[in-house]
Amino acid sequence: MMEFIQKKKSNKHTFTLHDDYFNFAYEDKSGSGDTDMNYADFPQKSSIQIEQNEWLRNVGYLWIALGIFQIGYAIYSEASLSGRGFWILIGSVCVAWAYFSKVKYTVFRAERGSIFVIQDKNHDQIIDELNTRRKSQLLKWYGEVNPENDLESEIQKFKWLEEQKIISKEETEQKIAQAELLKKNNFELPGERLN
Repeated sequence: MMEFIQKKKSNKHTFTLHDDYFNFAYEDKSGSGDTDMNYADFPQKSSIQIEQNEWLRNVGYLWIALGIFQIGYAIYSEASLSGRGFWILIGSVCVAWAYFSKVKYTVFRAERGSIFVIQDKNHDQIIDELNTRRKSQLLKWYGEVNPENDLESEIQKFKWLEEQKIISKEETEQKIAQAELLKKNNFELPGERLN
């Protein structure tokens, strides 16, 4: 079993990797939850989501604008500039705080729920590990020719594995040739018995 724990602000994400499936658990200000997912079901498409304190950022911009207005008015009316930069300073601190406290996620949306991977030092390692195990599980489940299936299903299966970048074009052609040979031999056997 392998475990990754990600923490940022009030967010805690735990990835527990078992042999055949993984568990994604999260805790944040709004609550907590978890989901189990087969590696084979881990989606390949992702999106980026950013969580930040927009109120703090907007207030910061407002205070900066107020400070600029005060300095401009003081210059226009030839008044003292002493202490006029106070709101610019406070506003800049708020904007900086909002920027540095934001949390960026890579989001993978699946049928069983969304997987949020925080963009931190473990981000790439978590995704690489999930993708490696996904490839391994898909190969284990679908990588060999299944004599129970009809030929067309087997051809589609191997083409799908190629599309998913689980097997190469050459491997796809080899597997399809194997399936065709197996079906051809199975069709010839009854005829041979009759002779």
